[in-house]
Amino acid sequence: MEKYQDPNLSFQERAEDLADQMTFEEQAPQMRYEAPAVDRLGIPAFNWWSEGLHGVARSGTATMFPQAIALAAMFDDKLLGKVAKIIGTEARAKYNASSKKGDRDIYKGLTLWSPNINIFRDPRWGRGHETYGEDPYLTTKLGVSFVKGLQGDGKYMLAAGCAKHFAAHSGPEALRHEFNTIASKKDLAETYLPAFEALVKDAKVEGVMGAYTRLNGEPTCASSFLMGKLKEWGFDGYFVSDCWAIRDFHEAHHVTKTPSESAAMAVNAGCDLNCGHTYLYMMQAAGEGLVSKEAIRNAVVHLMRTRLRLGLFDKTELDDIPYDVVACDEHRKVSLECAEKSMVLLKNEGLLPLKKETIKSIAVIGPNSDSIDALRGNYYGTSAAPKTFLEGIREEVEGSGIRVYYAEGASLSQDRIQPLAQAGDGIAEAQIIVEMADVIVLCVGLDATLEGEQGDTGNAFDSGDKRDLLLPIGQRVLIEKVLALGKPTVVVLSAGSSINPLCEGADALIQAWYPGELGGTALANILFGKTSPSGKLPVTFYESIEGIPDFADYSMKNRTYRYTRDNILYPFGFGLSYGNVVVTDAVYDASASAVTVSVENQGDVATEDVVQIYIRSNTSSDATPFPKLCGFARVAIPAGGEENVTIPLEESAFSVVNDEGEVVSGGSDFTLFAGTSQPDELSQKLGAGPVVKVNIVK
Repeated sequence: MEKYQDPNLSFQERAEDLADQMTFEEQAPQMRYEAPAVDRLGIPAFNWWSEGLHGVARSGTATMFPQAIALAAMFDDKLLGKVAKIIGTEARAKYNASSKKGDRDIYKGLTLWSPNINIFRDPRWGRGHETYGEDPYLTTKLGVSFVKGLQGDGKYMLAAGCAKHFAAHSGPEALRHEFNTIASKKDLAETYLPAFEALVKDAKVEGVMGAYTRLNGEPTCASSFLMGKLKEWGFDGYFVSDCWAIRDFHEAHHVTKTPSESAAMAVNAGCDLNCGHTYLYMMQAAGEGLVSKEAIRNAVVHLMRTRLRLGLFDKTELDDIPYDVVACDEHRKVSLECAEKSMVLLKNEGLLPLKKETIKSIAVIGPNSDSIDALRGNYYGTSAAPKTFLEGIREEVEGSGIRVYYAEGASLSQDRIQPLAQAGDGIAEAQIIVEMADVIVLCVGLDATLEGEQGDTGNAFDSGDKRDLLLPIGQRVLIEKVLALGKPTVVVLSAGSSINPLCEGADALIQAWYPGELGGTALANILFGKTSPSGKLPVTFYESIEGIPDFADYSMKNRTYRYTRDNILYPFGFGLSYGNVVVTDAVYDASASAVTVSVENQGDVATEDVVQIYIRSNTSSDATPFPKLCGFARVAIPAGGEENVTIPLEESAFSVVNDEGEVVSGGSDFTLFAGTSQPDELSQKLGAGPVVKVNIVK
């Protein structure tokens, strides 16, 4: 038995032996994402490129959970960890089955390039719905839980997570291949890096992916600053470039002149794996004296160590996970639970929940009413049985005698549904059924063809980004015409980012996000009161694009809830329920560094809600201008019930970041705020419960 075949040795020892068993000609190709087999050593081919953002993606049938931004709206790190474990389990089951058939193609491996823990700092960014929102604390808590769930806690990883895109990467998409992100030391340490640090230190994330951009002049896939941070944090996984990002070194950033120079620059900095084809020039780079065989050997050690940690050269219990767990009923129930907990009730003028006994007919209108794309977001798998909003409502009222009318009403993105028709060709039909119905459910919004990734979206004219915060013109006209008829109307907004739907006249507004395969069932359950809505916004919803700084400006000034109170439509952390959850008291225990919150449901409907803790330093000039989130807990409270919930506070709650990027004490005088929203006037005005203040002197 060779050393690399001995399961009693450490993964590091085995990886070193395996790399050393290879010739140089065998080592170099292992640094490409489509790594070939080395038959003489029993190494099968392995494609590193797989996706698992909100379910196993792009490889056939899998449970499709709500998009990442929706999962963030749950404010539930424990449930997200459960989701990630399901994703890892299904990835393993699919890998086990497909590899037995000799299928080792792209998207069918166990190195899932998720989660995306970039900060959603600007609502124009098309890929923002892949993230957990705008707040570094929330992103950190959710990202750590996702990675731990995905990778598991056994000797062998269930699947390997990957923290991306390192770092300070959030648009513009059109410029990403040549863009130089300028970020201050304070913004990096306070906003852009904390989640990456926590995923490395706390979650032991196996992979880190660099971005396309430069950061303060250095390509992120060969950044001495970023690679230095990984070393400082004790990272011992593998580093991968974003796809074709190393080619950008010579073609777009012009920091090198040739592909071999680019390949050498990346591997010398610490980039082990190339998603792309520039590492085809690795042997040429070595021949030119640009990179040493030792550097290549070290990269291969890292890559083999990951494959060994996955148990790919051993017989493990993970090999026995059967294919029939994929898209099973148990997993689909979790997807439904997530969809219900992620939808955010932004407005309710007494219309919801709907009562079947008072309704004879419902008009379901809008381009997202019967759209599977409105459920998916991007980086999605194929659902075994998706339920659109229209289907969910129809199933819910079946047998009740309620008639469901349907009209598309408008195109998703054009001014007409039929190309040869006149503009607004769906309006008359929508008006007809509005006049016939007792209640209107107006399903509008976007999908991943209008906000997404450059080159991976129908929005080629803006490379996936948004130009403004408005819906396409056809939908705006539809909303205006429907609301003008004065019928009780619920607007359901499917989008992964801040949108102003201009629907002040609506009786209720639900932010549904891209809610996954059972989004229609979840919406119906909420509309008819089977489930009380309980999601919270993980991003600020702004009134207009004019009040937001330049897209290319990475300064946090006047961005997100921590740095602005201007131009806000709906605040971060806001969301209503059918109950009336009120925080009545909060007590800070210095010895345990925790706050115990007393919560009452003073309403007549059982509900879940999210207790949120914010903190403000009263003495430090380095603190964020407005209180920052430092704790949260999802609670379930029956009508008239009371609960006490204890929320631990991390040391970071009492820390601030100075202009040199140093994490320092925030002083000795702090104010804690406990409520079901952030402590701002607008949240209170919109219907959030009161916020309790606690002064802390340390």
